[in-house]
Amino acid sequence: MTSHRSDLKSIARRAMIERDLLPDFSAAVMAELSRIQTPATDQSSSLRDLRELLWASIDNDDSRDLDQLTVAKLQPNRSVNILVAIADVDALVTKDSALDAHARHNTTSVYTCGDLFPMLPEKLSTDLTSLGEGQDRLALVIEFVVSEDGTVLSSTLYRAVVHNHAKLAYHAVAAWLSGTGPAPERVTDVPGLDAQLRLQDQVAQRLRARRHQQGALSLETIEPHAVFDGETLTALTVEEKNRAKELIEDFMIAANQATASYLKSKGIPSFRRILRSPERWQRIIEVAARWGESLPGEPNAQALEAFLVKRRQADPLRFPDLSLAIVKLIGRGEYVLDHSTDDAPEHFGLAVKGYTHSTAPNRRFPDLITQRLVKAALVGAPAPYRPDELEFLAGHCTEKEDDAERVERQLRKSAAALLLEPMVGQRFDAIVTGASNKGTWVRLLDPPVEGKLTTGANGLDVGDTLHVQLVSTNVERGYIDFSRVGM
Repeated sequence: MTSHRSDLKSIARRAMIERDLLPDFSAAVMAELSRIQTPATDQSSSLRDLRELLWASIDNDDSRDLDQLTVAKLQPNRSVNILVAIADVDALVTKDSALDAHARHNTTSVYTCGDLFPMLPEKLSTDLTSLGEGQDRLALVIEFVVSEDGTVLSSTLYRAVVHNHAKLAYHAVAAWLSGTGPAPERVTDVPGLDAQLRLQDQVAQRLRARRHQQGALSLETIEPHAVFDGETLTALTVEEKNRAKELIEDFMIAANQATASYLKSKGIPSFRRILRSPERWQRIIEVAARWGESLPGEPNAQALEAFLVKRRQADPLRFPDLSLAIVKLIGRGEYVLDHSTDDAPEHFGLAVKGYTHSTAPNRRFPDLITQRLVKAALVGAPAPYRPDELEFLAGHCTEKEDDAERVERQLRKSAAALLLEPMVGQRFDAIVTGASNKGTWVRLLDPPVEGKLTTGANGLDVGDTLHVQLVSTNVERGYIDFSRVGM
């Protein structure tokens, strides 16, 4: 009997190799790994002991590579200190080691429905350098003060030893916070954790509201998640945003800004994560005009955000497809080296300035680079990377991240083709998601799968609904073809 999971794993491995990503760790990496048996320790007098704080992690249900913990402290003036602890991965993965060379080559963990290809071996990323529940771990702490109106008033960075008191999952925490589910067991087990998480939720919502006032974009795209029964693919479900995911996202954005600000204050060249002002703004204006809305002649995040909010309220069914069109027109994020002394390059989608990646060093190499820069700055040591080295790595990390995303996208398509393979000839309700001289693309309403319309595309435009028949699938390439019926 065929195994869907192993078939998809084989496709993922081939796709990685085609993109010059390494699916396996070398003998040198494994030999180096065998010599690391315990978590890192440090007796430095500058290391703060923060193990008694009510640290907790909130991540995906099945995540074990835990990069961050959070805790909040309410101040008498109603401001709140938010502390984000980031796993000190550099303490075990030293620069220019074999482990570092592998991480530097791939630059990211690759998450596919066939398999996870971690940037660092799981002995590290899910154990010795993970902020696992019940464990004492070294961490880099990013602390920032948030006022009642969501303004970040100040921030500081330091090293500490921390303890994860509860490993929590997004879905359960989100259901509890929004009043649609019970408190997760660990929340009730740990005294004071329920009030702690509600305080964090309040602060995250303040931060989010503040960013959206400044033009952060409310985008919502559909990313199907494969569901398996044993080795058999049984369904695709859509991962939706929720309160717990937004809580972590908002804290990480603020922590990344605080890290960039710290390095800048020390005069250290560092990575910035930017999303340039859209070059295809004119096309975004045309998209808005299709719904009778007008946008300014020059890129304006606040005006675009107002349009998006209005469209989501008016037509939630088609909003993910509008979001995807806008995402494609805005373009891709990239890493750049920032030498600037004034306002750093901007991230158009988040409406923030001076933004880096620092909060996921088990999963992303740019975050590990940033961690090393911060640790050197904290003790006044020379930067571990030369500016020309950072310049090269910024381009390299952008390129490999794009390669990894292409692999992940191909596997989502292959999983969709595999799920639909037995359904050739069946009819579905669909919506047009793309129409150009390259072809017309449609998304099924259920299951959430996209494919190409090979016949009957005349006169169709993005947002039109129609009936289609599944003509063919190609699992290896991730191709799905439909024809229009009932014209």
